[in-house]
Amino acid sequence: MAYDLVIIGGGPGGYNCAIRAGQLGLKTAIIESRGKLGGTCLNVGCIPSKALLHASEYFEAAQKTFPSMGVNITGLSLNLPQMLKQKDDAVDGLTKGVEFLMRKHKVDYVKGFGRIAAQGRVEVTGADGAKQTLETKNIVIATGSVPADLPGVDIDEQRVVSSTGALSLAKVPEKLIVVGAGYIGLELGSVWRRLGAQVTVVEYLDRITPTMDNEIATAFQKVLKKQGMAFELGQKVTSVEKTRDALLVTIEPAKGGQSRVLEADGVLVAIGRKPFTTNIGLETVGVRFDQRGFIATEHFKTNVAGIYAIGDCTHGPMLAHKAEEEGIAAAQVIAGKWGHVNYDVIPGVVYTDPEVAGVGKTEEELKAAGVQYKVGKFPFLANSRARTNHETEGMVKVLEDVSSKRVVGAHMIGKGVGEMIGEVCVAMEFGASAEDIARTCHAHPTMAEAIREAAKGVDGWTMQA
Repeated sequence: MAYDLVIIGGGPGGYNCAIRAGQLGLKTAIIESRGKLGGTCLNVGCIPSKALLHASEYFEAAQKTFPSMGVNITGLSLNLPQMLKQKDDAVDGLTKGVEFLMRKHKVDYVKGFGRIAAQGRVEVTGADGAKQTLETKNIVIATGSVPADLPGVDIDEQRVVSSTGALSLAKVPEKLIVVGAGYIGLELGSVWRRLGAQVTVVEYLDRITPTMDNEIATAFQKVLKKQGMAFELGQKVTSVEKTRDALLVTIEPAKGGQSRVLEADGVLVAIGRKPFTTNIGLETVGVRFDQRGFIATEHFKTNVAGIYAIGDCTHGPMLAHKAEEEGIAAAQVIAGKWGHVNYDVIPGVVYTDPEVAGVGKTEEELKAAGVQYKVGKFPFLANSRARTNHETEGMVKVLEDVSSKRVVGAHMIGKGVGEMIGEVCVAMEFGASAEDIARTCHAHPTMAEAIREAAKGVDGWTMQA
């Protein structure tokens, strides 16, 4: 069967590309080797981790927060198998939902490993080894990414785990060492800390979340330390020795120095992700990619006519929503319509408690670029809804370019800011100034009023603090 478009990879980038292509009338097929659509995000990433974050937050709140609000609970206990089951149930329901969307939009779902055999031809190898070839006018590579390896450390997904294994630990470790202080490590470390683990984070750099606005990152680390998470910054892990009763983790200063051994019964390696682009036929047709495996693109197009690439296998932030935007835009381009992604408005969120969210430029980036800017800040401590809810940790920070009078960044830490950041994204997409946000009526009392007050602060008229 001949197709207008064949997509290799069924993650957020791939399946959204397929949906939009189907809506635009393109005869489309999507190939996925996992056996379930949704990619890393839905199966072993964003969705299951949020299910555990949500459940573990309830567990900790019942222990530590409810009594202060007059809600006393006796006999509280952890049912880890049920917590893992509700996580799996959420994933199962959503993967079936994506399959339904493929049928709804007349997209053929082909199970198997897809490999480019030639321009316009994709070979699919099924789980049983059977092969079939799909003929197509266009190919979109949406193969995503996989956890990065730590040299010399054997990941067995039982005691030494990647982000995948950390979603299904059989029991709560007494001592968990998280290697890497990025979004994934801090989220999953938070899950197991809430459930009773003593968590130590080892990070090669001298700070956590290196891409985050530094002021927000510093505040974030203070919150995590207050919650009981320990940090070993500026340290590298050189080995993990497995004994019958413990894991012996050797660390040493990143800049050189005396090594030390930390003992644990669980190790999570979360040092980032790498593109999955091996053995998918790139060399067969001459698609260009760099030494790290990222596919080079220009407006989603590779250097080979009719072949496109989107999502984690290309350059840019490895975020599901970035892949979704690229998938939609690529389908539009293939259909002969507009296709655009505004990379200056791609939000990032850490789903800890409190959450951390940011969009656009950080102060450090603006300073490095020599951009004159103004900043407005507002603490949740002065927000009435936050005070009422006993959720006063954190702040909102708004950055405006002096010359254009446009908001070019916003960064926040606080309860639910992952939802609140969308307001600023919309404002930035419409080219809003801080004054535009400041003069927009917000419901009272809400946490979102902190964004308005921070925006007022850009021009020096914060009123509630």
